[in-house]
Amino acid sequence: MFESLNTAIVDSMGPMGPLILVGGLGLLLILITLPILLKKRAEPFDKLKALAAQNAGKDKGRSLRAGSRIDKLEKFASFLEPKSAAEMSSARMQMLRAGYPGKGAVRLFHLSKLVLGIGFLIIGMIYTLYKASISDVPLTTQSMIFTAILPAGIGYYLPIYWVTRRVETRKQEIIAGFPDALDLMLVCVEAGQSLDQSINRVAREMRLGYPALAEEFDLVANEVKAGKERTTVLRDMAERVGVPDVASFVTTLIQSATFGTSVAEALRVYSAEMRDKRIMRAEEKANKLPTKLTLGTMLFTVPPLLIILIGPSIVGIGATLAEVNAL
Repeated sequence: MFESLNTAIVDSMGPMGPLILVGGLGLLLILITLPILLKKRAEPFDKLKALAAQNAGKDKGRSLRAGSRIDKLEKFASFLEPKSAAEMSSARMQMLRAGYPGKGAVRLFHLSKLVLGIGFLIIGMIYTLYKASISDVPLTTQSMIFTAILPAGIGYYLPIYWVTRRVETRKQEIIAGFPDALDLMLVCVEAGQSLDQSINRVAREMRLGYPALAEEFDLVANEVKAGKERTTVLRDMAERVGVPDVASFVTTLIQSATFGTSVAEALRVYSAEMRDKRIMRAEEKANKLPTKLTLGTMLFTVPPLLIILIGPSIVGIGATLAEVNAL
């Protein structure tokens, strides 16, 4: 059935008929779906905001212009943001862990997936048409569809790969700088500064070496200044960073504040533990290195060695067999 349908399409529209039909169908579905997704009902609170902006007095025109921009962003936000609250929370947390705390980071992420997917799809279709025009052998339908759709998949998953790499890189940076931050915090606390002042100092001093860790401590300091409870701020930091060492540190501080023990003593014990863990991670990487080098050694050392050792013997055996055949 598929072959007969393919033959009918090729006979009526030419060799590129299946690809043109699939591309046209995809564009038609996109054009049909976009107005439905972009359509959004007016919220009662939005109407109240518009009325308040109209009665603003001196800033009437500026408020209306800002309100129109917000309405446009909201229309696109309903299309670019996840509908579920759990999915939206997870996406925002992923953006925070990647180092994108902006309000529109989730929208930009989904917009980049959409634009890159459609853009790479168009590039793939252009390449397929060009390849079919210069090729003497007609391309099969499966190869044309594969050549056109594969770039679209690459473009769609490219932002996901970028964000995932950013999350892992940021985690490694925080893990690498966390023992130094604890040592500096311990020095500040033992010098007589409060915990909030020491967090401020750590955020200021660690900015050049470990900017990701400095941003997290700076955010904690600003939230505490704004009046948020310190326990909640520290727990938000542990959840936002996603590093087990930071979560254990937050738990240690919360327990120290709850039971009334010395913060300096808790920091001294935990910073020593973090230094030991950093040394253990370095030793672990050093112990893994010979195993990783084994494959390279086998690929680039053994074959040349075998050629050097066995090559002359093979040449000699070949010459002897040639003499025997000649006799």
